[in-house]
Amino acid sequence: MKLTPKQKKFADEYIKTGNATQSAIEAGYSKKTAQQISTENLSKPVIKSYIEQRMKQIDSNRIMSAKEAVELLTGIARGELMETVVVSTPIGAETVEKEADIKTRINAIKEILKRYPDNDKLVEQQIRKVTAEADIAKAKADEIANGGVVDGVQVIGFDRRSELDERS
Repeated sequence: MKLTPKQKKFADEYIKTGNATQSAIEAGYSKKTAQQISTENLSKPVIKSYIEQRMKQIDSNRIMSAKEAVELLTGIARGELMETVVVSTPIGAETVEKEADIKTRINAIKEILKRYPDNDKLVEQQIRKVTAEADIAKAKADEIANGGVVDGVQVIGFDRRSELDERS
């Protein structure tokens, strides 16, 4: 059995508002009989079934699937997703788009790898490698930011030796 256009309108309004009497009025039933009609409509199996189906569909559209979650984590881990951050400038503040930082990317990788428990040794090595790369990147950034001085010690990185040799 199929819903009439009035019944469908009633059911759709009921899903939106949760108010059966008002939904009946919005669907075109008379104000006088709206309360009675709404009670009858909600007891009809075809209308109840339609409402249940629509509610399931709405729920499934609002709740992220496991596949979507892993895809999102993958985008973060690969640096494909950008985030908006506020940065200070000489004239105030502005917003910029940037990739997730290394720590966030590592956490995304860990979350993805948790879903693949057969790869324990591989996971351990991958995390170790990524963590080492992050430590190296941080050390290089610190060296550049501080003019080659880290914790009060002049650091000569491999990429700066030739620079210092030329000055001697």
